[in-house]
Amino acid sequence: MLHCQRNIVKSALFVSVLLLGTDLRAAWAADPTGDWRVAEGVADIRVAQCNGSMWGVVAWEKQPGGRDANNPDPAKKSRPTLGMPILIDMKKKPGTDSWEGQVYNAKDGQTYSSSIALAGPDQLEIKGCVLGFLCGGETWTRVGPPIPSSVANSMAKESVKGTAPKSVAAANPPAAKTGAATAPGAKGHAQPADAVGDICLLPDVARFAH
Repeated sequence: MLHCQRNIVKSALFVSVLLLGTDLRAAWAADPTGDWRVAEGVADIRVAQCNGSMWGVVAWEKQPGGRDANNPDPAKKSRPTLGMPILIDMKKKPGTDSWEGQVYNAKDGQTYSSSIALAGPDQLEIKGCVLGFLCGGETWTRVGPPIPSSVANSMAKESVKGTAPKSVAAANPPAAKTGAATAPGAKGHAQPADAVGDICLLPDVARFAH
């Protein structure tokens, strides 16, 4: 009888762990926040929720020192591409795990209607269209784990009983000066020191995400 009880307890624990793992994978899969490497591998885009919308900015460049040279606005041609918004004010589409807004293409300096959706926990699909047609897209690969909502997100301020949630910078601490660090959950990609931090506090995002 005791042996049977032990087996029942073991089975219950196994099922509980299995269900917990399933719940964690589901939560992970529904969260597009984190750092993503673009298809060409030349940059990482940090995606975070800022006041209920998803934003994505350039968080790492393979060739540092890039400038937004193709922007049609002369005042922006000299702005650094590091920290530049790429995914702009993307709203969750009701009943789906996708978000719709705009994407900025630094190659031609144009902004397009866009959507993002997870194709799995480590793949983010980006689609963009010009006036509803000429649609194209690419798939980004996760290189950093999901991140907490920013303290700039008014929706997040009450999420932990009055305790301010961690910022992006806290979730992704800078690498040591002696070398690059690999972000928790990253797929073996070395990351340099974090020069961007909490993207919701960047001026180009904060002026819209309020």
